[in-house]
Amino acid sequence: MHVPDGFINAPVSVAAGVVAAGAVAVSLRGARRELGGSPVALAGADRTAPLAGLVAAFVFAVQMLNFPVAAGTSGHLLGGALAAILVGPFTGVLCIAVVLLMQAILFADGGLTALGVNITVMGVVGVLVAYGLFRGLVKVLPRTRRSVTVASFVAALVSVPAAAAAFTLLYAVGGLTDVPIGSVLTAMVGVHTLIGIGEAVITMLTVGAVIAVRPDLVYGARGLSTPLKLRVGGELVDAPAAEPAPVAARSPRTFWLAGLATSLVLAGFVSFYASANPDGLEKVAADKGIDKTVEEHAAADSPLADYGVENITDARLSGGLAGVIGVGATVVAGTGVFYVVRRRRSEDARSESVQNPV
Repeated sequence: MHVPDGFINAPVSVAAGVVAAGAVAVSLRGARRELGGSPVALAGADRTAPLAGLVAAFVFAVQMLNFPVAAGTSGHLLGGALAAILVGPFTGVLCIAVVLLMQAILFADGGLTALGVNITVMGVVGVLVAYGLFRGLVKVLPRTRRSVTVASFVAALVSVPAAAAAFTLLYAVGGLTDVPIGSVLTAMVGVHTLIGIGEAVITMLTVGAVIAVRPDLVYGARGLSTPLKLRVGGELVDAPAAEPAPVAARSPRTFWLAGLATSLVLAGFVSFYASANPDGLEKVAADKGIDKTVEEHAAADSPLADYGVENITDARLSGGLAGVIGVGATVVAGTGVFYVVRRRRSEDARSESVQNPV
């Protein structure tokens, strides 16, 4: 659902850019809490930023894997639900913003003037709808890990057509072609509901896999474990909480390396086998005539444009190398952003401890 330049007029693009910038600013503040955890738990302060950067890189990699959803149409992960559940909604917005920025600048995917539109649609609407629904579901479902995976499936499924509807609303206000908006809405929501099924499966499997090996790293699973009950004097009471493992023993380094390796394999090798059919927005735009006003991307001459490396004629090598470069650039950019956010949180916590000593 990467909106190119020329779909939306300048006033609406600017307005969407303002919304996106505001959402990023709010998310920078909110991410301090999500990445920081407890203000006194500063021993692991530098562990959360690489994990959030890894999530951004993983979303980038999986977005390269277009899967067929209907005759002549493909879809790919949007990632808002996945990022929000793994690292929190505010950090999730930042993850998607970093991915979209890397894609637009390096790979000419998603217009530069439409960057605000894309962040608003995929990063803000996708994350808010997904995480809001996810939190509502985990509150009413049994407090188990399985409930988290079920809730992630439903949240991801709904978030994709919700983002498609948000794009249609923006197009109704600022679209540059005269097309029946009702038919565009029907087509967009219809095809993206099918894409949402793929999104839901990928999100559920990924969240389930992470919970299976490191449930402590899943933001959406915090506080969901049911305390162990013991029968004492004929009454059930909560068992004493187990002592947390030392920070060193719980280091996520192995998990991070495995996640990075997986992302590199997906982007560098598996992406070659992705569907070449147009994605949902491209198909609807072609069918409805929306693409008549599309403009050439400002970064069309980029050496990585269209996910290939310039002057490398072998398609598999070119695409694979571009994917590896993209994963590397995204994990570096994302980790850098989250380090800054996390450091600011640590400084605030230290300032609070100095001003309010125990």
